[in-house]
Amino acid sequence: MKTTALIARIGLTAILAALAMPALAQGDACKYRGDLDAQYCDENKDLVADAPKDTKRLKTPNTLVFTYTPVEDPAVYEQAFKPFTDHLARCTTKKVVFYQVQSNAAEIEAMRSGRLHVGGFSTGPTAFAVNIAGAVPFAVKGNEKEFQGYNLIVIVKKDSPFQKLADLKGKKFAHTSPSSNSGHMAPLALFPPLGLTPEKDYKILFSGKHDSSVMGVNSGDYDAAAVASDVFHRMGTRGQIKEDDFRVIYRSQKFPTSSFSYAHDLEPKFRDQMLKCFYDYRFTPEMQKTFDGADRFVPVTYLKEWEVVRKVAEGSGEAFNRAAYEKESAREEAARKKAAEEKAAAKK
Repeated sequence: MKTTALIARIGLTAILAALAMPALAQGDACKYRGDLDAQYCDENKDLVADAPKDTKRLKTPNTLVFTYTPVEDPAVYEQAFKPFTDHLARCTTKKVVFYQVQSNAAEIEAMRSGRLHVGGFSTGPTAFAVNIAGAVPFAVKGNEKEFQGYNLIVIVKKDSPFQKLADLKGKKFAHTSPSSNSGHMAPLALFPPLGLTPEKDYKILFSGKHDSSVMGVNSGDYDAAAVASDVFHRMGTRGQIKEDDFRVIYRSQKFPTSSFSYAHDLEPKFRDQMLKCFYDYRFTPEMQKTFDGADRFVPVTYLKEWEVVRKVAEGSGEAFNRAAYEKESAREEAARKKAAEEKAAAKK
């Protein structure tokens, strides 16, 4: 799908046109950009976009727009983060709004277009956000000892006959979305050596979200699903599912959980003030319960903590460039619409 067509589908054609001129201006002076899109520069080679050299392009927003990855119902996270967004408003002396997004592509385009200033991106989409939208990861949820991580797990119903990945050949196997690390890219890289090759041994069924995959296994729509362990456990904690109704037949190494990232063009003094607001904050007891015991935002860098994610993508034959993003965004949108249509049909 062409860039204009993709962005037109989500109403951003005018925004793309507005971005074209500054992209060319910075591109002419840029000495190195690595995998970043043409309007960004990475002259210090830390793999993320440098702040614009032209100070007129730096932003100090009157209203700070925040969001969190749509791995589950966005409304759940708007409420979960409210104690923090109230704190962020007091700390920065800015109005803070939570912007609900329905897909990874929509979240990335929101930051690229300048409508999103800071937010949490899922592990896999973080790399697309960095390269396509100029996102700069700076924190992960965690505690004083370590940042929070998760595993790719494969779940089946407890009473099913499946005991190992190879048992799932020819079965109904759900992935979440094409840009997801645990929900798609990691399975492509990690399953084949264990006797199960996606698209060869089973047809990939995209559910759209991790919670949709879990509920699909629970209802029998899928025989198995590849999901993030933290989402699965949160659903159990909230009472949406009973974890004992499932069996985990595969668990991967630990990956960093969702990154909190800011737009590269935030004015440095304001940006540093905002980052201090994040790092100094301690989660409320309710937030700690929601986020598996995490009590703070732990500093990270894309260069170091996302190295394992980049290696998994490389191993699965995936790339985090614009061509891959357009392809995956189109697939993600199609999967999201299909899942919504199936859900609507099931209610009739």
